Amino acid sequence: MRNPYDVLGVAKGASEAEIKKAYRKLAKDFHPDRNKNDVKAKDRFAEANAAYEILGDAEKRKQFDRGEIDAEGKPRATGFEGFGGGRGGGFDFENMARGRQGGMGGGMGEDIFSHIFGEAFRAGGAGPGARQTAKGDDVAAELSVTLEQVASEEKLRLYLPTGREVDVVIPRGVVDGQTIRLRGLGQSGGPRGEAGDALLTIKLRPHPGFTVEGADLRTTVEVPLEDAVLGGTIRVPTLTGAVEMKIPAMTSSGRTFRLRGKGLPKKDGTQGDLFATTAIVLPRDEDAALMEFARGRRAAKAA
Repeated sequence: MRNPYDVLGVAKGASEAEIKKAYRKLAKDFHPDRNKNDVKAKDRFAEANAAYEILGDAEKRKQFDRGEIDAEGKPRATGFEGFGGGRGGGFDFENMARGRQGGMGGGMGEDIFSHIFGEAFRAGGAGPGARQTAKGDDVAAELSVTLEQVASEEKLRLYLPTGREVDVVIPRGVVDGQTIRLRGLGQSGGPRGEAGDALLTIKLRPHPGFTVEGADLRTTVEVPLEDAVLGGTIRVPTLTGAVEMKIPAMTSSGRTFRLRGKGLPKKDGTQGDLFATTAIVLPRDEDAALMEFARGRRAAKAA
């Protein structure tokens, strides 16, 4: 993993806003959706996300700047440089580990590691017989969905900051801004550790024809003047296709009708409703008969 500052192309003293701007540009340029035939773009996208995982988090950025973690966010090993006494250079752990194959003979390499670090060195834990329980970091992701995709419970492809691609089924009853935990899809916890989780935030895209109220939807439907006066059947758009709805005679603009079960899915398996509000529309071109009727009606009221 390269230095995250180099990955994002920012100076070490860059502000939070500059880092975010640089990350967004790279994420946009190398997003897999825009580079389906470019294998390298996927790697650059994952690399940019990994870099932002460090520099986008104030605490992790400080730890990286102090040399406490590496470019992957893993703790750096410190305190061993002078173990060999200074003049002879650093302590050669690699040669010690090869003790069984010669050089120091016997099992000395393994024994001295046990002496220095205790049995935890071999067990991977904090003490004799202990097991490592470290967990990888959680990652954050966002999924933008349409109301039609929510209504159909569509399966969508999601690209995580870790570089993984997973298929996600939009859960019933999801609301805008809701965060869903995808267990085990975060950063690796190492050979013995548990992987972190992916925290997925759902964003509902604005819809030109509907507004959302929980699981219910609202829409405005145009009604021709003759149908408003005489009553009739009009077509109402829904997320799964237009349906027919009867309206009574003398229906005014602003009257709301409920279409049951035409809203969004609920957690309990039922559906929300669609509320259709009428808006009477006049003919686009001048209608002589209508004009004459209106004049006569106005004159009758004035008499």
